[in-house]
Amino acid sequence: MAVAWDDIDKLTGAHERFYDGREVEGNVRSPILTSWQRCRLLGLVPDQLEIPYQEDLDLHGRLIHAATPVLDKMETQLSGERVSVILCDDKARVLQRRGGDPELNRSLDAVCLAVGFAFAEQIAGTNGIGTTLADRRPSYVFGSEHFAACMHPFACAGAPIRDPLSGQVEGILDLTCRRSDADPAMMKVVRDAARDIERRLLEQTTQRERDLLRAFMRSQRAARLPGEPPSVGSEGALPSIDDVLGRADQALLRAKAAELISSPHRFMAQVELFNGQIATLTCRSVAGLSGEAGIAVEASLPYDAGRADEAGRVRRMSVTAPLAVAPSSETLIIPAPRKVAKPPEAAPEPTSAPVPAVPFVCGETAAPEPGTADGQDAAAATGGGEGWLLLVGELGVGQLALRARQRLELLYDASVRIGTTLDVTRTAEELADVVVPRFADFVSVDLVDAVLRGDEAALETGEFRRVALGAVLGSSHLTEVGESVRFLPSTPQGQCLATREAVLEPDLAQAPGWKAIDPARTEKILRFGIRSLIAVPMYARGATLGVVSFYRWQQRAFEEDDLRLAEEMVGRAALSIDNARRFTREHNMALALQRSLLPRGLPSQNAVEVAHRYLPAYGGVSGDWYDVIPLSGARVALAVGDVVGHGLHAAATMGRLRTALQNFAVLDLPADDLLTCLDELVDRLDADQCGGDGIVGATCLYAVYDPVSRRCTLARAGHPLPALVLPDGTVEFPDVPAGPPLGLGGLPFETVDLEIPEGSELVLYTDGLIEERSRDIDVGLSLLRRALTHPGRPPEETCQAVVEALLPGRPKDDVALLVARMHALDPDRVATWELSADPANVSTVRGAVTEQLERWGLDELCFTTELVVSELVTNAIRYAREPIEVRLLRDSALICEVSDGSSTSPRMRRAATTDEGGRGLFLVAQLASRWGTRYTASGKVIWTEQHLPASPIPDHTERTGDHAA
Repeated sequence: MAVAWDDIDKLTGAHERFYDGREVEGNVRSPILTSWQRCRLLGLVPDQLEIPYQEDLDLHGRLIHAATPVLDKMETQLSGERVSVILCDDKARVLQRRGGDPELNRSLDAVCLAVGFAFAEQIAGTNGIGTTLADRRPSYVFGSEHFAACMHPFACAGAPIRDPLSGQVEGILDLTCRRSDADPAMMKVVRDAARDIERRLLEQTTQRERDLLRAFMRSQRAARLPGEPPSVGSEGALPSIDDVLGRADQALLRAKAAELISSPHRFMAQVELFNGQIATLTCRSVAGLSGEAGIAVEASLPYDAGRADEAGRVRRMSVTAPLAVAPSSETLIIPAPRKVAKPPEAAPEPTSAPVPAVPFVCGETAAPEPGTADGQDAAAATGGGEGWLLLVGELGVGQLALRARQRLELLYDASVRIGTTLDVTRTAEELADVVVPRFADFVSVDLVDAVLRGDEAALETGEFRRVALGAVLGSSHLTEVGESVRFLPSTPQGQCLATREAVLEPDLAQAPGWKAIDPARTEKILRFGIRSLIAVPMYARGATLGVVSFYRWQQRAFEEDDLRLAEEMVGRAALSIDNARRFTREHNMALALQRSLLPRGLPSQNAVEVAHRYLPAYGGVSGDWYDVIPLSGARVALAVGDVVGHGLHAAATMGRLRTALQNFAVLDLPADDLLTCLDELVDRLDADQCGGDGIVGATCLYAVYDPVSRRCTLARAGHPLPALVLPDGTVEFPDVPAGPPLGLGGLPFETVDLEIPEGSELVLYTDGLIEERSRDIDVGLSLLRRALTHPGRPPEETCQAVVEALLPGRPKDDVALLVARMHALDPDRVATWELSADPANVSTVRGAVTEQLERWGLDELCFTTELVVSELVTNAIRYAREPIEVRLLRDSALICEVSDGSSTSPRMRRAATTDEGGRGLFLVAQLASRWGTRYTASGKVIWTEQHLPASPIPDHTERTGDHAA
């Protein structure tokens, strides 16, 4: 063999650094480093290892019988190569050593690598035989990768030999040579040879099953009774099972027969068929000529189950059934049997030791004598019926068949029950619910914290969060849900995360790596009785999400076949959890975007007292929004809307619509014109997004309340009706004309004016509040009415009561709720003057304004207000027409309004030095904090606002808190 590499210098340095406690991960392969850590936890010392010799070897067992031809072939092919072929049993004890030159063999004898010596990892440290058995997978150990110093001159390649039916490791095949003769091809040679031995083991098993079948058929022929019925094809032939039992009954009988074969303590069972009949299954022991033993199951029905022919004779039936063995290249079918002796029944099922079934030995039947107690009981149990062969097989094989069926059922249930929601925690809980107690007695699911947040998984810290814990008992001493868990590299969980392969620990008492997690806790777990563990890494789409640990307490210890089943179930759960993680991330992004686009707080104003709620949907963020917008003249606009769809697109569309609505509202557009502008905007968004082939769609309810007149103007575009709660507690749903949803176009929007008593509450909401699949919309409106019928309640309490009454759980659709209590502006805070278009009235109204300000105690604002009023009235007299009106409002600011009958909008311009006019609006803009123009049905209104003395400049983005239930 050619030398492929020689890494002894670097490995020697890594070996020394490991024992000094320094970092070595970058220089040592992960499986070797993990094995070193296990050896250190066991307290092994590299130069003080003693290899024990054991004499109780099975040198003539089935493993030797299957491996001998393969070893002979390998010895011939490797003749002349300086490599030794070593066969070990399932305890890492050397059974045979083949080949190798004399010098190599003398070196192997010196390190006790010879027949009878045990090289288990817990005894001999890291080596090709013991590490292969510990990891249960092929391994290559080179030079200083060996734990023992005496093994450093060698290179070993080992592969496990598994029983092809049970999956248990039956032995280890190893190739050992000097380090200088090592070659990577050793791994392929040893794996191929191990597979050849496994195939021969399978051939042995199927041959034994054939011998059992022949023995049973011989016993049937020897047990024929006088007066045997005619053979098949003659008069009175046995009917087919299809003439007597349906396929469902046949399948049920075979399933129960498989359970009997696999149970060491049961030998008879009664099965109620789908047609109401009672069939009796009886076990018989069979033995072949060469000593093979097995179990045969016969089924019998009462005499009246058969159908008599015209002569009154009872028709009997036969069954053709497949052999209860694992699938092979050849299918064995049991032919229709002749009449056999009635199966005897022993005493009732024992509570302690089993009563053996009556054996068939070498074609002879040992049955109870007629008239004995056993014979009478058997006849009574079977109803005096005839028996026929149903299944035959070995006890272990039948058990494997039953386990295979149970595994398929478990996988089916896992595929149906895991991943029913897009919730990470719930998916982990579903995995725990499926596997306990059918597969494990306890299971823990530990995920990276980033997965719970929806972020990309990162294992830099090595810490996990216990998300789910399934248990057959309430207390197990395992880490509880919600606690942080950290796995050391030497633990089974740490190994599986490093290699991304499942790790089996059949006996936790002999697993020092697992004990190192928390010695005090693990000792309690062992005393509790938990004895076996499978650790499976959970990863999907290239990212490690966490680890799942399966524990068994009272069940049998985990086996190799259980690894594949555990990996399959965890793999399915990992995909569901990763989907849920991605959904969580998108949901959080959409929710963050939505919340950033919703009002962070409510603006300061005195017209209404507002409370609000926004509740995101459980299944995804939608495009619901609300808004409160202060307008000129102490008025306020209230808006609630809903964008069609869910996710980021709906949230982004909502933000664009809310921004547009604010801009249109600040322009003081009438409610119907504002919805018309929004409708055109949605139509353009629809064309941009869908190319004109789809509809974005949205609904909106827009209301403007004037505290001076106590009138509210409302318009809606496909939105639910608002609710009005009067001061006496009466709840009304005002008839606001229903316009089409935004984006449809084609129809005008209409408005309605309501005079609202002071203290009333106007409730605006989206359809998610009242609509639900499980109830009619009328029921939702009735519940809303009932929740609102409580006069004198503050808006905040009203909000909470509505949410509790209509949304007891998490909503399936977004909900936006806005409750506004209406306040009227005191008449003492309003002053109004009507003027004719006479320039002499300018001085008159200026004096009246000064007197009013003095009565309000606003003497400091007299001068600036006189200038503002003079300029605005002069412009109205000069450029507009009657009626002209001046109005002062004392609210959170001093508001001055001048209205006229012209719709011409004034423009502020920069006057030239030689211009005699054109400076009026410029002066107004400099003296007022805000000014603007709004249009009315009869003209326009020019308004200004000035801050009141000694009051801070109001922050129109003052935050009152965003409540979320």
